[in-house]
Amino acid sequence: MNQIEKIRDKLANNGLKVTPQRMAVYEALLNINDHPSAERIKEYVSKKNPSISLGTVYKTLEAFVDKGLITRVKTENDVMRYDPIIEKHHHLYDQKTDRIYDYYDDELNQLIFNHLKKKKIKNFKVEDIKLHIIGETNEGKTESIY
Repeated sequence: MNQIEKIRDKLANNGLKVTPQRMAVYEALLNINDHPSAERIKEYVSKKNPSISLGTVYKTLEAFVDKGLITRVKTENDVMRYDPIIEKHHHLYDQKTDRIYDYYDDELNQLIFNHLKKKKIKNFKVEDIKLHIIGETNEGKTESIY
């Protein structure tokens, strides 16, 4: 199954009508692969679909968020970015380059969950933990972090 068929199935299986705009926006999310903003997605999609509006991109992204297909990631500059990876992970935000990298660490997840379980926060049930770790990479590279 190619990428287009996978996107079509993903949209249909989540109750979304398969439209050219939705296909283009989801494909852009997968191909840009750096937690793009709506503006960056519009720029990418406009190369093949020049008539798409920024409003359509925003509405499409919100529909994807509502259906659990993607998540929002807010930068330190209050810019909303989007992530098509819905598996449990954290983000490393390079404040120098404004790039966001995915960071997977099951040991860290367990450590935080165990710590919060011991603390017994009143009237609050922890369902998920997403860290947004801010720093700078060495020349924009994260190979040494993993």
